[in-house]
Amino acid sequence: MKLYIAEKPSMAAEIAKYLPGPVSRKDGYITTGDGVITWGYGHILRQAEPDEYDPKYERWRVEDLPIIPQNWKLLVADSCKKQFEIVKGLIDQATEIVHAGDPDREGQLLIDEVLDYVNNQKPVRRILLNALDEHSIKKAIISLRDNQEFHDLKQSALARSRADWLIGMNLSRAYTLAAQQAGHRTTLPVGRVKTPTLALVVRREREIESFNQVEYFTVKADFEHEATVFTAYWKPQEEQPGLDTEGRLADKTIAKDLLARLQSANEPATVISCETTEKKEQQRLPLALSTLQVMAGKKFGYDPQVVLDTAQKLYERKLTTYPRSDCEFLPESQHEDAATIIGNLGRIANNELAGWAAKADINISSRAWNDKKITAHHAIIPTVERCNFASLNETERNIYFLIAQTYIAQFYLVHVYDQTRAELEHAGETFIANGRIVKELGWKEIYSADAEEKKEDDSTMLPSMMKGDQPLFIRASAEKKSTKPPGRFTAATLLAAMKEIHKYVKNPDLKKQLKDVAGIGTEATRATIIKELIDRGFLQEETKRKYLKPTEPAYLLVDILPEEITYPDFTALWEDILHQMAEGHASLDTFLMQQARFTASLCTKAKGANIPLKGEHHCPRCRKGVLQLRNGKHGKFWGCSRYPACRASYNDKNDKPDMPVPAVR
Repeated sequence: MKLYIAEKPSMAAEIAKYLPGPVSRKDGYITTGDGVITWGYGHILRQAEPDEYDPKYERWRVEDLPIIPQNWKLLVADSCKKQFEIVKGLIDQATEIVHAGDPDREGQLLIDEVLDYVNNQKPVRRILLNALDEHSIKKAIISLRDNQEFHDLKQSALARSRADWLIGMNLSRAYTLAAQQAGHRTTLPVGRVKTPTLALVVRREREIESFNQVEYFTVKADFEHEATVFTAYWKPQEEQPGLDTEGRLADKTIAKDLLARLQSANEPATVISCETTEKKEQQRLPLALSTLQVMAGKKFGYDPQVVLDTAQKLYERKLTTYPRSDCEFLPESQHEDAATIIGNLGRIANNELAGWAAKADINISSRAWNDKKITAHHAIIPTVERCNFASLNETERNIYFLIAQTYIAQFYLVHVYDQTRAELEHAGETFIANGRIVKELGWKEIYSADAEEKKEDDSTMLPSMMKGDQPLFIRASAEKKSTKPPGRFTAATLLAAMKEIHKYVKNPDLKKQLKDVAGIGTEATRATIIKELIDRGFLQEETKRKYLKPTEPAYLLVDILPEEITYPDFTALWEDILHQMAEGHASLDTFLMQQARFTASLCTKAKGANIPLKGEHHCPRCRKGVLQLRNGKHGKFWGCSRYPACRASYNDKNDKPDMPVPAVR
């Protein structure tokens, strides 16, 4: 018997539609003419809690940390016990198993861990379902692969899961206990990805609070050559007086004197150099989930979780491909579907999409089609199913629009323009003029209405000039400007920061190394992490502009934790290692040993954490804790928050500790 194990019932039902009949639905599985299909409900198995390794861990104690499991335990989730027994029984009967988890790291693990848990020895093959339309599923059914090909992907998922456990379970306990000893009645959840993400918002808020506005002047001049007037911007010399630390002209008197000198000069300007280079801009790649989330956030103001949920609905309606993808490329064989997809888009009930599709040339093959860039899944694109655009709600229409727009762009020509840079000298000062002339609009025709593209592609005509030419100086002016504080994060821009985490690492040597790292978190978890920080009261979202602001507990958490966990340097490095592991270039055991050492070192640091005391009555004995009202065998009393390290105790007197008055000397 061939047994398909899907990640969830809906996926099992879709596979069953395209297997030979007769098809019959049973309790927890479906029978077909080509085997049986069963399913999980996401993770049937869960990681054991610390107290399930040893009951003593039920109570949080500093002396028990760090907790490092020698043999990792998985337990059947209470809500899945019945389904687990059904799956286990079917595995026993099977002669061949088909792993039908989602085509990503987590999807690979959650079926593999069940097979490992029951000690399966049957051969296992893998079906990769990147889309749920008939064409895609039938193609996937006849293109099964050996599940062993995805062993490294499973190892990477296992490493992430166990690292999250080590960091979360240990450091949450260590720093919560440290905070409670200083009088803070709170629980501080620490996460490998969650904490550095929260710290990004805290640091940004502090940058805004400490920002000092600086005024400066931008000097420019208008010149004329061959009956064409153009503008060039003043470039100060290194020794130029009046510049601030950023190289901006901040001295008003010097700016005024400079303008007077430029205006009074009688000689014409001289062209020092003028170079024109043809530039080409390749088609914008199709969308990964995070790219879609950032784009939808900027264009429509959508929360990342809304984008993911909507993309999931479009996927389940067979209109777009698998949404939790971190890939922006497409398999070369998928190009054969272009005629059908573009044809359908040409008839869609949206004038813009239909108009763009009508002009698309399906013979063009952009850089998006590249088998070497494909792993378990590919970029999010429309399927071959025709989309009834009018039947979608507004959010679904907008998300489908963005996915289809980027797909159509693959069938337009490369964007080509001439970039000209001229350097001029006038009155002993240097000026720079830049020109940009579009030669082939290409794929940017599709994005011509977007404000960002318009700003970037505005053509500026420069006259034809050569070294030694002498344009006529017309006038000079100075525009007064002010620096602006950095902008607050929204959920969409915070998600973008998580993806481009190399920009925020503290170690400058790591910036280059981590530039190609796919950020912290995964496509599927980033939106959830941000939502959790809001739901747990560490971030507040402003109603109107949706800016994220940290709360008091957020400041406390970030301030008491060491930089190793609040800056993203280590987390980004670990993500790089997890990526290498998925490709077979890193060891699970070595990675977990590193995580265990890191966890132990931070647990040790928690004991000496400098935490501000919170409470009216500081402990007079240890001076490191606060006195808290407690109930004992003989009634109320006041004890130190650092008990048992400090055993100071005082009777209660009118809801205050009855402390002896220090003797006056």
